Amino acid sequence: MALHVVLYEPEIPANTGNVARTCLGTNTSLHLIHPLGFSTDNKMLKRAGLDYWQQVEVHEYDGIEDLFRKYPEGQYFFVEDYGSKLYDEHDFSDGEADIFLVFGRETSGLPQELLIGNEERIVRLPMSGKVRSLNLANTVAIMVYEALRQQEFPNLS
Repeated sequence: MALHVVLYEPEIPANTGNVARTCLGTNTSLHLIHPLGFSTDNKMLKRAGLDYWQQVEVHEYDGIEDLFRKYPEGQYFFVEDYGSKLYDEHDFSDGEADIFLVFGRETSGLPQELLIGNEERIVRLPMSGKVRSLNLANTVAIMVYEALRQQEFPNLS
């Protein structure tokens, strides 16, 4: 069982850079769903301070359907600012299937058509209500470390 982070059409390069750093530090692969709000060519990445980008296991897809086709047995969890279950109420340590944590655009989240039929797999973090949402990179870090905690931090020291 492997852990994967999926960014659906990310818009802000600094957020993606921070997520990539979390992925590298936790042996988690990063999947980017196009279109991206920035370029991933070497010049743009270096300007954003992402000198470790080449070490991150990054996969890019033209659409999320391509990801679903590549990993049909994956367990997909959709992280939104609403949902019936909190992030720690799901068991991320059960089973043999790879786990995919799917995060939406910074400005608009995940499309509704992706969530319909997946209501039991929508995960949320509790918040005070004083903000619309947490920063994407912070949310990814919380979710990744919760899943890894449940798995007893495999291959991490």
